[in-house]
Amino acid sequence: MTNILAPPPVQPIPSFRLPWFVRLVLRQCWLMIHLLFSIYQFGSHFLQVVESYIISLGLLQSYQNLQLHNLRHLAIVVDSEEARNTLKVKELLHWVSKIGVNYLTLYDMEGVLKKSLDGDLSNFTSGMTVKLLSFTDGKGGLAKAASFLCSKYQNDELTSYNMKDPKITESEISDALNAVGCGGPDPDLLLVYGPVRCHLGFPAWRIRYTEIIHMGSLKSMKYGAILKALFEFSKKQQNYGS
Repeated sequence: MTNILAPPPVQPIPSFRLPWFVRLVLRQCWLMIHLLFSIYQFGSHFLQVVESYIISLGLLQSYQNLQLHNLRHLAIVVDSEEARNTLKVKELLHWVSKIGVNYLTLYDMEGVLKKSLDGDLSNFTSGMTVKLLSFTDGKGGLAKAASFLCSKYQNDELTSYNMKDPKITESEISDALNAVGCGGPDPDLLLVYGPVRCHLGFPAWRIRYTEIIHMGSLKSMKYGAILKALFEFSKKQQNYGS
């Protein structure tokens, strides 16, 4: 007996294939686009290298005598794998100190810099204050601040105000982080050295208003590129907090 509930047979979808000459033209177009993009990338990188070299030689007067009064706090993030190159990191710190930065936070996710540089900073920082951070500092600091706020709102002196649904403000979080010794000023500028364009786990609550610039790989860092980044930052007008 025929099953009247059975679905109708599925008709095969006819295959479609472009003619060989169309496929050839499309492939040549793709190769041409890829070639043009590669040429653009090479040319852009070459111009950046030349510009950094010219700035390093002091041939561009506008990059000399930088006005750093708006740069109260500079932070530098280094990829943990590249942070193992201690000589490069020390050279970077020497350059930043030479430029005139007063307060620097140096961060890598795995804490490589804390192990290799802790106690060995005075020889090449020329009085610049340097704070070393890793991912565990940010994670632990947030946990301590949360515990501090929880204890604060459970205190009898505060609950006597009949606060049914207390709202934690941004300033209270900052105060809690400072109270547990994990606070500090937000960086005005964050320079990132690494293969990816992200802050690599730098505490997000400390870069709410921070200018972030990706500097490329640490092994190809250039003094002129740092001068350019600081110069461009000095020209920007920051209006937050008004």
